[in-house]
Formats: sequence, structure tokens, C-alpha cells
Amino acid sequence: MLTILVVLSLVVWLGLLAQPWLPWRLRERFEADPVLAQSADLSDVTVLIPARDEAASLDRTLAALARQGTGLSVIVIDDNSSDGTAAVARAAPLPGLTVIQGQPLPEGWTGKLWALEQARAQVSTERVLLLDADIEIAPGTIAGLRAQAKADNRRMVSLMAHLRMQSLAERLLIPAFIYFFKLLYPFALSNAGSRWVAAAAGGCVLIDRVMLERIGGFGALRDAVIDDCTLARRVREAGGSTWVGVTHSATSLRGYDDFSGIHAMVARSAYSQLRYSPWLLAGCTLAMGLMFWVPPLALVLGDWSARLMAVAAWVAMAISYAPTLAYYRLSLGWAPVLPAIGTVYLAMTWSSALRYWQGVRTAWRGRAYHRVD
Repeated sequence: MLTILVVLSLVVWLGLLAQPWLPWRLRERFEADPVLAQSADLSDVTVLIPARDEAASLDRTLAALARQGTGLSVIVIDDNSSDGTAAVARAAPLPGLTVIQGQPLPEGWTGKLWALEQARAQVSTERVLLLDADIEIAPGTIAGLRAQAKADNRRMVSLMAHLRMQSLAERLLIPAFIYFFKLLYPFALSNAGSRWVAAAAGGCVLIDRVMLERIGGFGALRDAVIDDCTLARRVREAGGSTWVGVTHSATSLRGYDDFSGIHAMVARSAYSQLRYSPWLLAGCTLAMGLMFWVPPLALVLGDWSARLMAVAAWVAMAISYAPTLAYYRLSLGWAPVLPAIGTVYLAMTWSSALRYWQGVRTAWRGRAYHRVD
């Protein structure tokens, strides 16, 4: 039985490496050209920044926008913060900045989407940049995204921000967060317009304003937990083309010094990705067990042929993870640890499911969104 399982595990890993769209590669990349910022007229772009208790990082986010070019409009929505976020925003020496006080969260909305919807009514520019309050973008990022959107006729382009990878917990788990996301939502398929995959990264999104109005604004996804991919899906359903890629030009300022912070980030959406289905959760558990547990077990308990195939599966596993580690300039020594990393992510997925079964659909930034049966 163990030999059969390790054969299946090897087939899965070799199949992953052989897929023509190569989801384990990071080929979809964007890097800003700072020269573009020197002469960029950004009067056709409005930046919307939903901010809830973001005083620690918002000043750097706004300072980075001041280096993007001229004519940029920026709206910060203070989402009922308790740490002086609005005061930090108003003190920023940024021309074209507006700070609005968010209204109480209505039933059926998530906080981020409600904040964005309140600001959308004040937007009249051709394009809208949705930017998280803890994302610092390099000079030329907005101009570069706009140029790419125009050149490829994309109605929406988004960037997977470079997450911080300094602490032990971050180096162990954060690269795998991007790795697993790309396996679930292959960027190549999404960018090619596949009807099955609509991927986006919500930290930095440039979208056409007319398209945003066409889909019904943020009300069209008001209760979405995975709001970025839901937005991409709505744009695609309305006939628009989308693009998503990784970058070093958008950097997250949020740190996770211990495992609890990463657990909160993953658990808030993990079960939602499985559509709150116990059957999909069971299938996910079996699949990850086959992929991550069988090779180590076969290496210890199997006969010589099982051990040989276990080594081959483990090598294929490490090869698939190596491009992610290389892109983020981390040691390839983390690649063989992927079985342990996968186990941690499976545990966080189960934690997300247990929370849902207890009545909480998701929780983030001090808010809990309860399940509606």
C-alpha cells in the first residue's frame, strides 16, 4: 500500500512540474522603472487607501505616492480607527490628498470593501488604484502599471506585493503563501483569460473606473472574503481582461514576528477558498497528505524501491519550490522543508474551518464576520 501511495505522490509532483502553464514558476513579473516617475502625469489616476488602525505604516505609504509623479489624487478612508490613522494621513505633505471618515459598517459588507465603496463616489479619473495602507510602492510603479494596462488592453492589473520575510516564522511560511496561492490560482492561466481561473492580488490593483462602475462598484462583491480574486472574476464576467504578477516594486510594511500573525492572515480566507465545503476540505487533506506526508513516510518505512521513489518525489517537490525562494532571495535550503511547511498550512486550513463551524466566517483587523446559515 505504501508503495502505491508513493508512486501516486511521485506522479503528482512530476505532473505539477510538467504542467504547460508552469504554476510553480514566477514568470509573471513586474518591476517599476524609476525614470517613468520623473515625467509622469498621473492626473488620470485616483488612489484609494482603506485604512483601519494603520498609523504605524501609513506615512511611508503616502510618502511613496509623493514620488510617483504629478497630478495624482489620493483618498484615504479612515475605517473607524482607534490609533490616530486619520491624523497621520492629514499630516502627510502630499498634494491632492483627501481624508474621509468612514461610516459605520452596514450589515452584509466587509470593512475594506465598504471603505472603498464610500470613496468611489468621489472618483472621476479614468483609472483607480486600490492600495493597501501598508504597501510602499517604488517610484514609477503607477506609471508602469498604467503603461502595461494600456499596452495589453487590460482593464485591471494587480501586483502580489513583496511580503516581509525577515523573522523565522516569515522565512518559513511567507514564501510558501505565495507558492500555494500560485498553485491554487495559476497566474499564467488567469492572464490568458481562462474561464476557470481569475486571479488577482488585492494589495495593489489598478482598475479602469468605467469597468468598476459597470460591475456595480464594490457592492458587487461586498461580502467577499477573497475580494481580490472576486473582483477579477467580476471584471472578466463583464468582458474585461486582467493581469496579475509578482514584484519587488510593491513592498508590504506589515511584519509577522511570530506564527500567530501568519495564522490569522491565512485562516481568515483558507476555508473560504474551499467554498466552506467539508468535502473539499477532506479532499484537500487527502491531497496534501499524499503530496507532503507520503514521501517522508516511504523514506523511513518503505522498501528500497519505495525509498527511491520517495527521494524522487521529494526532489521534484523541492525543485517546484526553488523558483519562489530564488525570486525572494532566500536560501534554497528551505526547499526540502516543504513537507513541514505544507503540514502547517493544512493545520491553519483546519483552524479556519473549525472557526467557521463555530459560527465565524472570517476575522480580520479586530472585526469578526459571522456565518449566515
